[in-house]
Amino acid sequence: MQRYFVPASGWNDEHVIVTGDDVHHVTKVMRMKEEDHILCCNPDGHAALCEINDMTNHQVTCTILEWLEDNSELPACITIAQGLPKGDKMELVVQKGTELGACKFIPFEAERSIVKWDEKKSQKKLARYQKIAKEASEQAHRNRIPVVEQVHQLSALIEKSKQYDWKLFAYEDEARTTSFQSLKDIVPEIQSSEHVMIVIGPEGGFSEHEVEQLRAAQFTSVRLGPRILRTETASSYILAAISYQLEELR
Repeated sequence: MQRYFVPASGWNDEHVIVTGDDVHHVTKVMRMKEEDHILCCNPDGHAALCEINDMTNHQVTCTILEWLEDNSELPACITIAQGLPKGDKMELVVQKGTELGACKFIPFEAERSIVKWDEKKSQKKLARYQKIAKEASEQAHRNRIPVVEQVHQLSALIEKSKQYDWKLFAYEDEARTTSFQSLKDIVPEIQSSEHVMIVIGPEGGFSEHEVEQLRAAQFTSVRLGPRILRTETASSYILAAISYQLEELR
C-alpha cells in the first residue's frame, strides 16, 4: 500500500491532509480515487490506515481509519557522518543508508575531501539528499524520514558527538593490522534505543591529525573486515551488521 509522510500541520483528530508533491503522486501517478486507502505517517513515526474522501489540485483529504502497530524502524538510532565524497556518491550513501535504517546523515568536510561546497551549492544538494531520503523511506516502508543535516566541520561534529552513547570511526588502517578493534566485538554491545555516531572518511580516508582528534574525543576506531571498502560502501556494511544484530539475532 502506498505510503506518504505528512507533516504535523496536516493532522487533526480524525483527518489527514496530504499536500505538496504528494498530491500529484496520489492523483496523477497512482490515479487514486475517493474511498481508496493509503498509509500516512506522522513526524512521531506512527502510521495510520486512511481513506481518501476528497481530492483537489492542491490537497488530498483523508479520514483516519485506524492506527497501525507495525514499526520497521531500526531499534537503535544510527547517525552516519560522511566525509564529503566526489560526484554523486553521497546520494548512494543516503539512499542505501535510509533503506538500512539510518536515522540521520551528517556530511562533513574532511581534510582529504576533494569537493568543497559553497552556500548555494550546499543548500541545493541538501534538498536533493532530503528528497532521496524521503523516497527511500517510502520504498523501504519506514515510518520516519532520516534527517540530512547541514555540512559540518570535524570540530563541530566532535562537539555534537557528546550526545551519543557510541562513537565509532571506520579506519582503513585497521584492515592492514593484526591488532585491531573489530566491529563484531562492538555491535553485540549496542542496545536498543541507544544513539550511535559512525564517522566515515572520504575517498582518501582520514588524515593523521583527524585520527588524533577523533581518538582524543573518545571515538573508537573499528575495522570493517579485512578488505578496504569504498567510502560509499562503508556505511551500508556497518548498518547491515547492526540491523542483523538488533533485528534478527535478538
